[in-house]
Amino acid sequence: MTTAEPVTRTSPYQHYVYAYPHKTAYRPLPDRPHLAGLWAGEPKDALSLYAHIPFCEVRCGFCNLFTRIGAPDGLTGAYLDALERQASAVREALGEGPRFATAAFGGGTPTFLTAAELERLCDIAEHRMGADLRAVPLSVEASPATATADRLAVLADRGATRLSLGVQSFVDAEARAAVRPQRRADVEAALGRVREAGLPVLNIDLIYGIDGQSEQTWLHSLDAALAWRPEELYLYPLYVRPLTGLGRRHPAPDPLTGGDPVWDEQRLTLYRAGRDHLLAHGYTQHSMRMFRRADAPPQGADDYACQTDGMIGLGCGARSYTSGLHYSFDYAVDMHQIRGIIDDYVAGDAAAFARAQVGHRMTPGEARRRHLLQSLLQADGLRLDEYRDRFGGAPADDFGPELERFADRGWLTDADPGVLRLTPEGLAHSDAVGPELFSPDVRTAMAAYERK
Repeated sequence: MTTAEPVTRTSPYQHYVYAYPHKTAYRPLPDRPHLAGLWAGEPKDALSLYAHIPFCEVRCGFCNLFTRIGAPDGLTGAYLDALERQASAVREALGEGPRFATAAFGGGTPTFLTAAELERLCDIAEHRMGADLRAVPLSVEASPATATADRLAVLADRGATRLSLGVQSFVDAEARAAVRPQRRADVEAALGRVREAGLPVLNIDLIYGIDGQSEQTWLHSLDAALAWRPEELYLYPLYVRPLTGLGRRHPAPDPLTGGDPVWDEQRLTLYRAGRDHLLAHGYTQHSMRMFRRADAPPQGADDYACQTDGMIGLGCGARSYTSGLHYSFDYAVDMHQIRGIIDDYVAGDAAAFARAQVGHRMTPGEARRRHLLQSLLQADGLRLDEYRDRFGGAPADDFGPELERFADRGWLTDADPGVLRLTPEGLAHSDAVGPELFSPDVRTAMAAYERK
């Protein structure tokens, strides 16, 4: 009697891919190249500016972002001092004439800063970096607890065009299950303040796959969000990552070895229900996660376009992108490690900020891979003529085996011969499509990464 070979299963939830290469592929740069040399030959007429504020009032159980809980007296001010020193060093390295086309403040929770500190953050972006915040799209992340009237007034006055509120669930029990202590009444009050502030675009983040969540409660949260007629909604699948609060309580199976089929099916079911519900209520789908109200004002480039070459990141936790190098500061999830990295950043001087410390060098092959990955994960897909103009060939020439696998699974459509586009089911499996396009070198670096 022969034994059948085990069936290899591909989990639809492997990695949330919003940038490539993944941050765990970054390594210390032995030569610590000077920023002036890195940016010397780069286009600087349409840069993106990102400032990272690594502070939160609480840390959600699912969060593996670079942030710490609270801040001792004086730390936020010292952090902004360091941010200003870094901005001055970066602006000097860029030379004359850089222009910014978009700006964003993320974290962490940028609105953890006081209203006066937010004013200072805007001053740094404008006066040190030269970004005209009132003339370009400016997106800011916030939490319900920190979306206070005085902070929102500062953001509205300084030109913020989009406020993204991390709600995750309108069901109090689900919020607690995700280790996000909040009450729906407080969330509703915060949404009221955002609307009163008059910011043009409100985005609400919601999460599906929370323990105890059902299709009924998921649709209840969606309807509660829709009552505010947000211009955008982001629907995120729950991930349980190592070193996070949920990861310490209930470690999740490795998605690369099959994951949890029951949980995967639950998340897929909730995703499809949420997608169909939003499409029926006048929203258009721009990616697996992102939905925009059909009559919402234009916001310029979508999120993925901000991850292209020409990104300037300020603050620890922020990344910068040139055509030849993606670079940042050290990264961690463990709270003790994060505190140490922030302390080192706060102590940094202009000479340290004038050099890249941690990063990943980009080859022409990685650049093609990145362009394909980031375009394919958008609902509009990849225009073949655009790829040919940029790289001199067709995606199938460079990534034939991967694209054949996607087609065999029903994840690619040939409805438009000029566009490489995912089917609705392919879009649902974006978190499997993206990782399958990672290069062997990036996979090896990610596997060797020592979590901290």
